[in-house]
Amino acid sequence: MNINIYYMYYDLLNVYGDRGNVLILKNVLNQCGINCDIKYITINDYFDYKNCDILFMGGGQDYEQITVGEDIIKNKLSNMQKYIEDGGAGLYICGSYQLLGKKYVAADGRKINGAGILDIYTEKGDKRYIGDIVIQSEFFNSKLVGFENHSGRTYINNYSPLGKVIYGNGNNGNDGSEGLIYKNTICTYLHGCCLSKNPEITSFLISSAVLKKYNVQFDVSIEAPLLMKAKNYIIDRYSKQSVESK
Repeated sequence: MNINIYYMYYDLLNVYGDRGNVLILKNVLNQCGINCDIKYITINDYFDYKNCDILFMGGGQDYEQITVGEDIIKNKLSNMQKYIEDGGAGLYICGSYQLLGKKYVAADGRKINGAGILDIYTEKGDKRYIGDIVIQSEFFNSKLVGFENHSGRTYINNYSPLGKVIYGNGNNGNDGSEGLIYKNTICTYLHGCCLSKNPEITSFLISSAVLKKYNVQFDVSIEAPLLMKAKNYIIDRYSKQSVESK
């Protein structure tokens, strides 16, 4: 088997260690005996959605988001929409999460047009949310952890959240939601990088991609005791803080 990872806007949306998510996917795929090719896609490039098995986009600053948003609308919108609606596996972190929505209002008040693929929107906030975050994910039946750094307040309307906030702020700091999951699309504010702390998401992306491409149920087993030890340390630390603050 061979899985193609498309790393979209690798040169513009690459803050807070997000690139590590692609390296982790490649490493786990290789450990599972699956070949992996990484395709680097940026401004003006064609997005060949029919040959993409896992799509990854990271976070960026407002200037980069404006540039990327314009390119998606001009050059990639139709194919990205087909990919997501057809159940293509994808992980979208922070800025790219916002760009899948209808609009994003930057810190200086500028309105950035989003792709509108998802019926969500992001407003600017007065306070920047920075710090560790712990969520309870009903979908994965487990806790997920990461590091958030965003001033945007995202509202996901009727989509299912990736999880409910135990400690931290999440999508908007008000409704207790963090990220969203739609078909095989996962959107989140979890940096750090996300997959280094949450093997559940790695397994989901790979198994979803293999099932869609080869119609094979593939069990992705990730043995990472050190990773889980670090993850559980964060969960225990902030879960206790959350209880003590109530």
